Amino acid sequence: MLNYLWSFMLLAGMLWGAAAGNLDAVTQGLLDSAGEAVALGITMLGIMCFWCGILEVGTRAGLIRWFTGKMGPALDFLFPDIKDGHPAREPLAVNLAANMLGVGMAAAPAGLEAMRALAESSQDGISGIRATNAMCTFLILNISSLQLIPVTMIAYRSQYHSADPAAVLGPALIATGISTLTAVLFCRLMELVSRRRAGG
Repeated sequence: MLNYLWSFMLLAGMLWGAAAGNLDAVTQGLLDSAGEAVALGITMLGIMCFWCGILEVGTRAGLIRWFTGKMGPALDFLFPDIKDGHPAREPLAVNLAANMLGVGMAAAPAGLEAMRALAESSQDGISGIRATNAMCTFLILNISSLQLIPVTMIAYRSQYHSADPAAVLGPALIATGISTLTAVLFCRLMELVSRRRAGG
């Protein structure tokens, strides 16, 4: 769907530029944007490789397992159905920690692994179409994405020569804190409604 949306936007922009007699400016803008995209991609690739490497080292050294244990109370509160020893518990912790550090790209592999483990352990299995409470909570937490240190945003701002790339720390913490709190409250409310419907 997004492919069609972006294609439509690009085509509409080019047609509008041609109709307005600004096709040269549109062409130059496309070339400049392509160059910026490559430069930004290289910058973000370095950040992603660094954090993925840190996560791999932490996994082999046992730090991820230790960290998962330390996150136990938070995981128990957020995912009451995911008990200690569940195969999704460790990737859940890694994904949430990576998102809190603002490196969502590095969080993606752990997020996919966690969602696969949650799907396999659900009653419908991985081929089912019914999402569990844990799956919905995990998805909405990824959308709200509490960020203690928005590394990716700081990298973007640094790439475009911001005078103070880290100025977003406070606003990002406040905004994502509110969104995450709202997400948790919403999940709890929907779980309560779901249980009442099942019981009644």
